[in-house]
Amino acid sequence: MSLPVIVIITIVAYFALLMAVSYFASRGSDNSTFFTGNRRAPWPVVAFAMIGAAISGVTFISVPGMVVSKGYAYLQMVLGFIVGYFVIAFVLVPLFYKRNLISIYGYLEERFGTNTYRAGAWFFFVSKMLGAAVRFFVVCAVLQLLVFSPLHVPFIFNVIVTIALIWLYTVQGGVKTLIWTDTLKSFCLIMSVILCIYFVATNLGFSFGEMTAAISDHHTSRMFFFDNPKEGTYFWKQFLAGVFMAIATNGLDQDMMQRNLACRDTGQSQKNMIVSGITQFFVIALFLLLGTLLVIFMDAKGIAMPEKSDEIFGMVATHPDVPVVVGVLFVLGLISAAYSAAGSALTSLTTSFTVDILGAHKSGDDAKLTRTRKSVHVAMSVIMGLVIIAFYYLSNQDAISAVYTLASYTYGPILGLFVYGMFWSKPVHDRFVPLVCVAAPALSWAIQYGLKSMWGYETSFELLIMNALITLLGLRLLSVTAPRPVKTDNTL
Repeated sequence: MSLPVIVIITIVAYFALLMAVSYFASRGSDNSTFFTGNRRAPWPVVAFAMIGAAISGVTFISVPGMVVSKGYAYLQMVLGFIVGYFVIAFVLVPLFYKRNLISIYGYLEERFGTNTYRAGAWFFFVSKMLGAAVRFFVVCAVLQLLVFSPLHVPFIFNVIVTIALIWLYTVQGGVKTLIWTDTLKSFCLIMSVILCIYFVATNLGFSFGEMTAAISDHHTSRMFFFDNPKEGTYFWKQFLAGVFMAIATNGLDQDMMQRNLACRDTGQSQKNMIVSGITQFFVIALFLLLGTLLVIFMDAKGIAMPEKSDEIFGMVATHPDVPVVVGVLFVLGLISAAYSAAGSALTSLTTSFTVDILGAHKSGDDAKLTRTRKSVHVAMSVIMGLVIIAFYYLSNQDAISAVYTLASYTYGPILGLFVYGMFWSKPVHDRFVPLVCVAAPALSWAIQYGLKSMWGYETSFELLIMNALITLLGLRLLSVTAPRPVKTDNTL
């Protein structure tokens, strides 16, 4: 049986299971189910689902390959993620539950005004659309290599088919469906990585002890980097960036918080955040261990390293010396990660655009809201497909770095807005806030370029912090001299 046929069978089987889960999860659903899951999701289920929600197709493909140039430096950032999850649990979660928000950006309207609210929503829209497209184009590229190119099917058709499948299983149930499909995804991802480690190690003739020793002695398994503050892998740059990246891309991201806010109350959501944050460290570590094992395999078989490190996992998984089951597991993990991540992005983009930008929930007409939501869902699918095609032809760096670089620029203003709103009570000139939000990324880019060209300083993911600080400074400059009354429950 040829590889394209095996891949197609795997995709069809997984999608059939996905649709079955989606069908049972979405029965009796309405707009409240789509937007908030009716706030009835059990926190242990959400916590397990969040493991998969935080892992996209980019993680599945790109993280194992990162070990070639960066070792296990990514775990330094993941340690920062854990601290960030605690901040989300005890600062942001109570804030959002207290206001019973459908979209978390509704807080910005209460605190600042309509212009700031729309600016935050638009920055989320750009952030999530670009980030989701980067994550999903990696998957489409691999499917193109394994399935569509051998069958002489163009890339555009590949994108149309995959986006259509994702739209199909998310159109009805929304966030409630995502929680249960993410649970399936988490199980498939974890089992895929563990079994891939087992089969590759067995192929190399390693026992468990020999495998552990080979990985720990390999030069790619270095985790901590304290020697050169100018490098992007320096510990404190990675750790601090991880803290703020987690807060921005999880706590201030409608996609991720939409799941967390589906729990019954603040306490259950906090348990979910802490458990999923700690568990994520061990799951990412599995991907990196697999990466080292893949490099060992390539060295043992005399396989040349590809130009892009993202291609390593796929090369080994489909190598003739590796059992076919590894290729099946690779495809299973990849599509489970990709479908869920893209599905959640479409749901959150639909929610934010419908609620924050169009304000359709204010009409009081539930039937009209449903029509608007479904139309927006289709539009988001089309836009995502177009952006994926653009990334496919323009990308030239490892995908995980691309995702976080984009996040550093686009989530920085959102982080700055929320920090100012929670810790300073003084109002600002609302109509000028969008200008600050646009200027902050531009100034951050200029500073990044200057540091690199003049002093050789490599700005890593701490670019997000710089971006947020510039936004904060701009908001302070916009503070009015005669403050209008501010409700005491709008600030912490």
